[in-house]
Amino acid sequence: MSDSVSDCTESRSAVTEAEVEALIRGICFKTGPPRFLGVEVEWLVRELRSPRLPVPPERLEAAYAALRMLPLRSRLTVEPGGQLELSSSPAASLMECIGSVSADLDAVRAVLREADLGLTGMGQDPWHPPTRFLHEPRYDAMESYLDRTGPEGRAMMCSSASVQVCLDAGYEEPGPLGHVRRWWLAHLLGAVLVAAFAHSPMAQGRPTGWRSTRQSLWTAMDPGRACAPPLDGDPRAAWARHVLDAPVMCVRAPNGGAWDVPEAMSFRAWTRSGAPPDREDLDYHLTTLFPPVRPRGHLELRMIDAQPGDDGWIVPLAVTTALFDDAEATEIAYRTVKPLAERAGSLAAPRNPLWLAAARSGPADPELREAAITCFEAAAEALPRLGATPEVQGAVAEFIDRYVARGRCPADDLIDVHGRADTPGPIDRDHGTEHLLHRKDIRT
Repeated sequence: MSDSVSDCTESRSAVTEAEVEALIRGICFKTGPPRFLGVEVEWLVRELRSPRLPVPPERLEAAYAALRMLPLRSRLTVEPGGQLELSSSPAASLMECIGSVSADLDAVRAVLREADLGLTGMGQDPWHPPTRFLHEPRYDAMESYLDRTGPEGRAMMCSSASVQVCLDAGYEEPGPLGHVRRWWLAHLLGAVLVAAFAHSPMAQGRPTGWRSTRQSLWTAMDPGRACAPPLDGDPRAAWARHVLDAPVMCVRAPNGGAWDVPEAMSFRAWTRSGAPPDREDLDYHLTTLFPPVRPRGHLELRMIDAQPGDDGWIVPLAVTTALFDDAEATEIAYRTVKPLAERAGSLAAPRNPLWLAAARSGPADPELREAAITCFEAAAEALPRLGATPEVQGAVAEFIDRYVARGRCPADDLIDVHGRADTPGPIDRDHGTEHLLHRKDIRT
């Protein structure tokens, strides 16, 4: 479940505009009973002894070479700025997913400790400017393209980290677990998840004014790449149009050559050109689209900041899974977020007023706070029905007590300390939920 391969194409032949539309409509929303889920967890890599110092590239290279030798169930990849990502295999249950990823993270941390390195869960690097670690033709081209519209794209590439929850698209038929309802729900509930799990209030040593600086990056980027398609029609048709009309970021070159970065060419225009793209080009184009919810056969929810603590990622995974895969909880969530649609208005996420409020204010926003309380309580009640262990249920309950019920989010812990002065504080010791999420028994 990583960006290196799209789930929406199969063979390697040239594609026409009609073929692209038919392919996306047929494959990017694979409907059926919600049976599988997954998670992609991204981490900033830090020096254990001096967390604010950047890790030299040669130390990262050596550590990642050792990590690639591990027999992991998850797919291990490295992001352009050196962030580490684990992408789980599809799991048949919440606890299966938690157990497999936790075991992989234990193995990864053991190797990193030998190199005096560790993992930090934050949505945005709070200290260092964006610095690229990977120097490959595709990232050279990506950086060149994103730099045209401002510095936000480079910061996204090199300084951000997230927890991405992957869920089945849902039934073909209407109802609480139908794919149309789940698609719509993801884009309104997504704002509540942004607010509740916001954890990136700083950049380059200073507060930014956003609870989720990471989310603010998406609002400033090219809307054709970072925004959702319209939600007022059939999801398949809307996504197909969105893919075709989105600008092409880059055109691959053979044999390691420099990739071309075209000016204002949509994928639709490319299919109509004298040198049309093939299916591998379509594969790559799909990975360069960064909407808050991305259909890849399953739904990939991309809006949640990386969380504090070794196991902080478990709470958003558990809450999100409960709100989508438990019929009772998803009905409560739907009724709760439906009134928020008026506030969102006609603008696409994440640029509409609802999503902007979530990123800037978090659950300090009264409407988002009330919605979060109701949705998190519904998720907590659903977790036993999904087979969650008492430890996972307890972690969610403690997150509700510590943050949601108080109109706070993990970012507020950082603001409390670093909003005043540049002094050592919780940011250097995995603050916040570490007291409840470092226990091994939460994972089994």
